[in-house]
Amino acid sequence: MFAYLYVFSQTGMSGLVKPYRIVFPPIKSGSVFTFTTDTGIFYEVRFGRKQNDILSATIVFGVTNDEFEGEEYSETNKGEVYKVMSTIVLIVLSYMQEHPNIHTYEFTGEPKKQEDSKKPTVRIKLYTRYIRQVFDKQWGVTTEGNRIIISRKK
Repeated sequence: MFAYLYVFSQTGMSGLVKPYRIVFPPIKSGSVFTFTTDTGIFYEVRFGRKQNDILSATIVFGVTNDEFEGEEYSETNKGEVYKVMSTIVLIVLSYMQEHPNIHTYEFTGEPKKQEDSKKPTVRIKLYTRYIRQVFDKQWGVTTEGNRIIISRKK
């Protein structure tokens, strides 16, 4: 809870919905965070390092409940999107605080069956609305289809 209060107060994120309780990695520099929504949906947020550049990270998040049959990008439609996104914002900020040398973050918005994977998806459009709550003007944002790349400006 201390990390939540610190990051929240340091970033001026008071306009966000209060996030869910985050389960932080067992070691401070860990890369897997979890949280559970009020309706019992279990989310996992993972940060992976790219093999060709260890200072670049990918952000992957999704549901892990059995009812979604291993499809972590399922739509839950439980009306919790704002609180979920607020929690993910806080997790990314916490990770950035522990890993200040990362210069690039990347994530994708998995397309729904009817969406073209080469164009920005509904998910990417949602995620884009939250980027500046995490990354300030020192970061550049590039969208390539359903992928967003955020790089520290030199």
